[in-house]
Amino acid sequence: MSEYAGGPVAALRRIAFLLERAREDTRRIQAFRSAAAVILPLGDDEVAARAEAGTLTDLAGIGPSTAAVIADACRGVVPERLAKLEAEHAGPLAAGGRELRALLRGDCHSHSDWSDGGSPIEEMAMTAMELGHEYLVLTDHSPRLKVARGLSPERLTRQLGVVEAINEHLGGAFTMLKGIEVDILDDGSLDQTDELLARLDVRVASVHSKLAMDADAMTRRMIGAVRNPRTNVLGHCTGRLVTGNRGTRNQSQFDARAVFEACRDNNTAVEINSRPERRDPPTQLLELARDLGCLFSIDSDAHAPGQLGMLDYGCERAEEAGIDADRIVNTWPRERLLAWADHG
Repeated sequence: MSEYAGGPVAALRRIAFLLERAREDTRRIQAFRSAAAVILPLGDDEVAARAEAGTLTDLAGIGPSTAAVIADACRGVVPERLAKLEAEHAGPLAAGGRELRALLRGDCHSHSDWSDGGSPIEEMAMTAMELGHEYLVLTDHSPRLKVARGLSPERLTRQLGVVEAINEHLGGAFTMLKGIEVDILDDGSLDQTDELLARLDVRVASVHSKLAMDADAMTRRMIGAVRNPRTNVLGHCTGRLVTGNRGTRNQSQFDARAVFEACRDNNTAVEINSRPERRDPPTQLLELARDLGCLFSIDSDAHAPGQLGMLDYGCERAEEAGIDADRIVNTWPRERLLAWADHG
């Protein structure tokens, strides 16, 4: 076996990350993240002693599979499970877009376990740092999306305090930016108080309900949101699903030219949603937004740390569409991004 110096916590986290990239079952993934959390507070000597004595599984949250990983890592050898996953799922997720991916400084759309994500904010931040991000915008859902545990004003206020504490702990090497994926309501208004929206760094506005509404009404709805001075990014604009375990869903119908002209005129970026089940906007609409002079944000819409790497897919699509890197807001340094997002 190959030598391994990363330690058992790193091995468990890396396995969870690679399982997320492979879109494996959430419960299996959480077993490895939970095991890492169990042994993290223990001293290295205690973990190594338990591995040697074969008593790791006496700890609540440690099963045979995770115990085997810990034992191998303690002995300084690459765990078999980790080696297999590295061979199958490490490396770029897409063949193209590599130059553009190297230019991205962060990600403007991500979720934590405060709404419908699978991991704590701290884990999302740690993984973003490991991927080389300078910033990650935390954009949990707004109140109306109850199925996704959308944040009430009270919960969002508490979350802002958590983000501040994390940033204070990190000391400026990386910044978790305060954000939201705010629902676009039927009349085009945004599903959060203006006072709270004003406290955020970046706001992604998305349609999540009545996706099949009449095209004229949907157009008015989207333009209303885009014109709101608090809106920075128009998220997954058609709402379509093209593959995946959620099934497929037709794209919403609206006057794309009118919506994208409103984005351009109001300095709102069109999201290139990198999730493979979305590929949103479709290529024809992506090229229309390009030709109309829109800004873009290439976002992972990650609901787990391992999904942060999905930016690869969006970069490949943006490169294929010939979109200039400077029109992509998350190629910008943090201060330029924040100045742009504060246009309201």
